[in-house]
Amino acid sequence: MALSTLFSAQTWFSVGIRRRPQGISYWIYLPFAVAVGVYVITAATFIIIQPWTLVVLFFAGMMALAFLTTGPFENSNPENPSKIDFLLALASIIVGIYFALNADRIANRIVLLDELTTWDVFFATWVFILTLEVTRRSTGLGLTVLVIGFVAYNLWGHHLSGVLQHGKIDYQHFIEITVFTTDGIFGLPLRVAATYAFMFVMFGTLLHACGGGDFFFNFAAAISGRRVGGPAKVAVISSGMYGMLSGSPTSDVVTTGSITIPIMRRLGYPKAHAGAIEVAASTGGSVVPPVLGTAAFLMVDFAGIDYRDIAIASLIPAILYYVSIYAQVHFSSLRLGFGRMDDNLIPPFWKTLKDGGLFIVPLTVLTLALLAGYTPTMVGIFGTIAVFFVALFMAPRRVHPLELIKVLSETCYRMVPVAGACAAAGLIIGGITMTGLAGKFAHLVYGITDAQQFTTLLITAAITIVLGLGMPTPSAYILAAALMAPILTEIGIPTLPAHMFVLYYAVMSALTPPVAVAAYAASSIAQENPLLIAVTAVKFALAAFIVPFAFVYGPELLLIGPWYQILFSLVTAIAGLILIAAAVEAFLTSPLSAAERVLLALGGLGLFLPNTYTGIAAVLILAVFALWRMFGKRQSMDL
Repeated sequence: MALSTLFSAQTWFSVGIRRRPQGISYWIYLPFAVAVGVYVITAATFIIIQPWTLVVLFFAGMMALAFLTTGPFENSNPENPSKIDFLLALASIIVGIYFALNADRIANRIVLLDELTTWDVFFATWVFILTLEVTRRSTGLGLTVLVIGFVAYNLWGHHLSGVLQHGKIDYQHFIEITVFTTDGIFGLPLRVAATYAFMFVMFGTLLHACGGGDFFFNFAAAISGRRVGGPAKVAVISSGMYGMLSGSPTSDVVTTGSITIPIMRRLGYPKAHAGAIEVAASTGGSVVPPVLGTAAFLMVDFAGIDYRDIAIASLIPAILYYVSIYAQVHFSSLRLGFGRMDDNLIPPFWKTLKDGGLFIVPLTVLTLALLAGYTPTMVGIFGTIAVFFVALFMAPRRVHPLELIKVLSETCYRMVPVAGACAAAGLIIGGITMTGLAGKFAHLVYGITDAQQFTTLLITAAITIVLGLGMPTPSAYILAAALMAPILTEIGIPTLPAHMFVLYYAVMSALTPPVAVAAYAASSIAQENPLLIAVTAVKFALAAFIVPFAFVYGPELLLIGPWYQILFSLVTAIAGLILIAAAVEAFLTSPLSAAERVLLALGGLGLFLPNTYTGIAAVLILAVFALWRMFGKRQSMDL
């Protein structure tokens, strides 16, 4: 690699190229990936193992796979690892072997009292270095720099003055908490990745291998393809349905977008427009039950709330998210004159159900398992088993043993960036724990907001979105949950709405520029600048950004309260979002003037917010809007 390339800012700030090993590299990668997958499944179902040991072995395997499947730079060899990559993968395995052999001793030692051996410090240092490199390769330099900043604060923050100062932490203290406890790298985020997240990613991978993605697209096309803006609405519905089972915006974009984006382009949609609709629709998959996304699994332990309760509470916010996207796509299509899909691309409804309707069974199994109170890990396993048995009854979609091997290896491939992000988040959480930063940060926020609820919510939303600009959704949620969620609960917001608020804005980071991972996935399909796609996607999701404020002030939107109040709030919220979407797109039944847009937006916002006074104000504003429209039309007719 040329020196100019090696030292270019673009090279270092980019994510390393994701490669699919070829030739001999493939035969090294495949059995190792399968072994890691089998270990995770076995540890989740049959083996009783210490949490620290479970995570150490998992992450050692994932680090080795990361160096084999993720190049150091975006212009690295796209097919085969380099010698350095193989050496780093080998170093990861050696580290895992060392800690596995010493697991009992390490698990039984007293932290900060029993002295670490020289070899302990040596291998722990290697874990730290390898974690930073895996983070840089899989998530980019943004999160890596943030981690390094926290490490610097841990080691030298005692030199600061004022509220941010902390007691002295030497290197051995730092490395002991970071590596030899569950408060650092091998802590909660990676444990979630090694259990809940892995099982649900495996479920989504198997579902896709059996053709589940095709069914959801065909089903969406059958019910909405003949409507105005047909292909765009198909993108919204199919992405929501697939996201309901995959929980991954990037996976959703690649799966459904590979079909919907080219169709939209053929019908005249601009490249950025087509990509943005798919990105906005796919991002919402991480808030759609029953699977949700990796960040929701982290919420189980961070908030101490059952996954079942999180999935139930997320139902109405997910509905509101997709209502806002669908409405905006509808009014945009009317304004720009986009029509329906071609008839030859729209499958018959009943034939679609006949060919793939059995894919509804795994969704039912997941839901019933959640309601029955099983752990998220077991729910994911039950769902995977359901997909396998459903495929047995569908001859073209049966899964053969070789395909199961590929599913396991593909699951590990998809988990690499998740593991890297979770390990980095563990480093950050360890730093917050060691220094007491959460309490210091709360002190600063209280000084700014004077503990006012709305102002604190605004700052929380802004901080979470800003964090999401440089890191994946799970990392953004973890950091925001550690710093801001305790502040929200202290000012009187219940735990569930507080963490759902943080989760929702962390999810939106997948479409928020400049680091919008879903937009980068769509850019390769739409052949358009990812930044332009991300900016346009934010416009399509604009109304969705206010949903969290509504369910904080109206917990009935989280299915908390009497059924009639929940129903009334849902209906008014849907009506409000539709009106806001029309105002954003400047079109209702005909183009809207600037004054009409303002009236419609204010009226929609009043209906959306769960407050009697804003509701009455909204009715009055909408009455003025209706009179304005009638008067304007009559005046134009007189002219």
